[in-house]
Amino acid sequence: MSRIHRVAPLEHRDKPPKGIYILPNLLTTASLFAAFYAIIQSTVGNFSNAAIAVIVAAVLDMLDGRVARMTNTASDFGKEYDSLVDLVAFGLAPALILFEWGLQTLGKSGWLVAFTYVATTALRLARFNTQEHSSKRYFQGLPCPAAAVLLAAAVWTAESYLLSGAAYQITGFVLMALLAFAMVSGMPYRSFKDLDLKHRVPFVAVLALVLVFVLISFDPPAVLLTVSGAYAISGAVGWFWLRKEGQHVFQVADEESGQTPAQAVRRASGSSED
Repeated sequence: MSRIHRVAPLEHRDKPPKGIYILPNLLTTASLFAAFYAIIQSTVGNFSNAAIAVIVAAVLDMLDGRVARMTNTASDFGKEYDSLVDLVAFGLAPALILFEWGLQTLGKSGWLVAFTYVATTALRLARFNTQEHSSKRYFQGLPCPAAAVLLAAAVWTAESYLLSGAAYQITGFVLMALLAFAMVSGMPYRSFKDLDLKHRVPFVAVLALVLVFVLISFDPPAVLLTVSGAYAISGAVGWFWLRKEGQHVFQVADEESGQTPAQAVRRASGSSED
């Protein structure tokens, strides 16, 4: 007497297991909490605490992605959740902090540039999520966490050195406008995703890391402002350098995928980011 084996329907077998990974999403939630704390602190005038909270959110955002990749716990849910949190932490929070700090005295121009910054952050995240061909070594446009850290470090520095007045408010206005443009531009920025953190490193590398922490401890806001400012400028320098050499801005990324320069130019001219 033959036995009849029931086979589960294909649609049931293809369904992913229910549930979410707790560790990377816990870090993402902590980043959201830091962003919310930053907004609350800015509304009561504690701008130093608000700026530090944005920087903490950026560190947590960097950790959740790396933890997800290293533990093989990346998921579609985590990616969508991370994008939503990024919009709050690196779009809305820094815009509100800078607006409360000084842009509100500029009238309509102040809140319009703050809104523009939030909108370009959303556009930057949407473009990043829909890019089919992305380089492992470079981002297209300034990453929104880097822009948020630069704004937070600027506010933190101004609060530490008691810098205030119309000149500094206009400087913040111009800085926010430039960062908004940099996020949606085509300038290349190193992603540092190709750094190998799993294997052994020379002793000198560990010593250099210690020296970095010592340097930051001397004057944290000024050092962070200098480092984040240099990173923001590096994209423009790289863009002009590649243009001067007659190369496409993202030719490096296409060479990594095995495409010839001619194929890279044809794909870039016929592609759309929408």
